[in-house]
Amino acid sequence: MPLKLFGSRGSGSAAIEMALRKARVEYEVVRASAWEPDSAMGELLKVNPLGQIPTLVLADGTVLTESAAILIELGLRHPEARLLPEGAGGRGLAIRGLVFIAANCYSAVSIVDYPERWTTSKSDETRESVRSGARAALHRSWEIFADSIGAAGALSAEEPGALAFLTVVVSRWSGARKHLKEARPAFVEALERLESHPAIAPVLREHRAA
Repeated sequence: MPLKLFGSRGSGSAAIEMALRKARVEYEVVRASAWEPDSAMGELLKVNPLGQIPTLVLADGTVLTESAAILIELGLRHPEARLLPEGAGGRGLAIRGLVFIAANCYSAVSIVDYPERWTTSKSDETRESVRSGARAALHRSWEIFADSIGAAGALSAEEPGALAFLTVVVSRWSGARKHLKEARPAFVEALERLESHPAIAPVLREHRAA
């Protein structure tokens, strides 16, 4: 029985698809998102009341939410796929990176996209100020990621895993790549090399083909 992945093109579900394919796990995508009124949002809300994607439903009915948590769980369930490094040091760095992106980058993108959720003000000026502040914090977080986790060699171009998948996907949002091309050009070059890898490139093409 295939796993059920709630997601949409251009969303974080791309990283989960990369991981599932590398682990050779059969899955089906159920298109669902808050910005697509004709999607399966009703079905998604039954398993994830927050309505967030990606959400992954396992064959036994277990519901996994939060991109970092999904990727870590898949890595633990399928060690042969090497979604997480085998060594304790490398695995710890990868998990740190996954949680860093979830806590600092993914969360900031949510504020950039939906500033009205983060202020009680109805003022367009106030909402734009919230958005601008979140975008600045996002870009600074990516600089820190590049200088610490990226510089530590956590992103393998030879055999990319869970951290590479999430980094490539989330760094494409909210102007982060444009900022990093000037602030951390070597990091962007590393990401672009990753994007040509057979484990990553096909999924990116499919998500751009909307």
